[in-house]
Amino acid sequence: MRDRTRYLYLAVIVAVVLGILVGFVWPDLGTELKPLGTGFVALIQMVIGPIIFCTIVLGVGSVAQAAKVGKVGGLALGYFVVMSTVALFIGLLVGNLIDPGTGLHITDTARQAAEAEAAKGAESGTVDFLLGIIPETLVSALTSGSVLQALLVALLAGFALQAMGAKGAPILRGVEHLQRLVFRILAMIMWAAPVGAFGAMAAVVGATGIEALKSLAIIMVAFYVTCLLFVGVVLGPMLWLIARVNLWSLLRYLGREFLLILSTSSSETALPRLIAKMEHLGVSRAVAGITVPTGYSFNLDGTAIYLTMATLFIATATGSPLEIGEQIALLLFMMIASKGAAGVTGAGLATLAGGLQSHRPELVDGVGLIVGIDRFMSEARALTNFAGNAVAAVLVGTWTGEFDRERAGQVLAGQAPFDEATLLDEDERRGTDAGREMTSV
Repeated sequence: MRDRTRYLYLAVIVAVVLGILVGFVWPDLGTELKPLGTGFVALIQMVIGPIIFCTIVLGVGSVAQAAKVGKVGGLALGYFVVMSTVALFIGLLVGNLIDPGTGLHITDTARQAAEAEAAKGAESGTVDFLLGIIPETLVSALTSGSVLQALLVALLAGFALQAMGAKGAPILRGVEHLQRLVFRILAMIMWAAPVGAFGAMAAVVGATGIEALKSLAIIMVAFYVTCLLFVGVVLGPMLWLIARVNLWSLLRYLGREFLLILSTSSSETALPRLIAKMEHLGVSRAVAGITVPTGYSFNLDGTAIYLTMATLFIATATGSPLEIGEQIALLLFMMIASKGAAGVTGAGLATLAGGLQSHRPELVDGVGLIVGIDRFMSEARALTNFAGNAVAAVLVGTWTGEFDRERAGQVLAGQAPFDEATLLDEDERRGTDAGREMTSV
């Protein structure tokens, strides 16, 4: 089965190329193919809640001390805040150096598009975000599609199983069997990836067109280069100094997940696989289960860079450059506001428009200038966020003593390949001892 999946990802690459071709040659047809990509992403989102629930319940429920789980969560959140701030200032530095946006003009169409995005950005405030973490019912958290709702319910269930002691062992075994079922379903869904990739790429290329890409190439290229610098210059050395793991080996290990994100422009398609692959790499189930889902809402390095550079681009394009103090104040607000829009399609653009509407309304019209290329910038945001969350899982695992460096060396060297058929490790050491650990507690 592992050999067969290689052909699957070759098919994804072919589908991406065909989608780009269809989008350029027959743009109207390409736009109409959008439901193919939307449907595939929806299939992945369908299993995200159950996978997060099972992973965290098994991880937290089998840990002897609740304080250990709190330590993992606290370290993860602290790291997320620091790295998002670093990403924001890197974007600020590069944006001020290249000074993009000169010579562009705002059209009536761009103004209308900007108004629509500003309305979206105003829909989700901090209070609504916090209240939205609480699900309507215990079960609805697994069906609503909200990562944070599933995370909350899973943590509560895991702590409850901790308190039950040996009596909770049969429940843990049941959850483990459910996890195997859900991952098997995910493996089946992945065979639809070429169809989803074809539809997604055809739609975005058909809707955007090559002219928009030419006129806004500077900001796009600068944004991609900045994201690469952040990953290579900031995340890479940190990963090596703290965990002694080579960044490029880790990214190569996650190559199929990057391909999924690139072809669908959605980082959520790779969320379940990232959790499974981090466990396989040697990160404990509790650390992977808590750090990765939380990072998808709070560790938005790519989004922070995007908000910084897009704001400077718009300010220059509209002839209203911002002073350094104004830049920092506005961008800190946007970084906080982006947590409320996490997981929403086009959240970066909506947060940008909403932040400008609140602080500098005269700049909102400039958002329309980048609406056309936002989908391409969204891919860079998603790829950077994904890389940041993978690195975060390894670093938090190292800090808490929950990372097996020897295991990681074997995996990254290709000596312990990931099981693409089940997406789980079936050996006693990695996955089947949760019940016994609970019994010993």
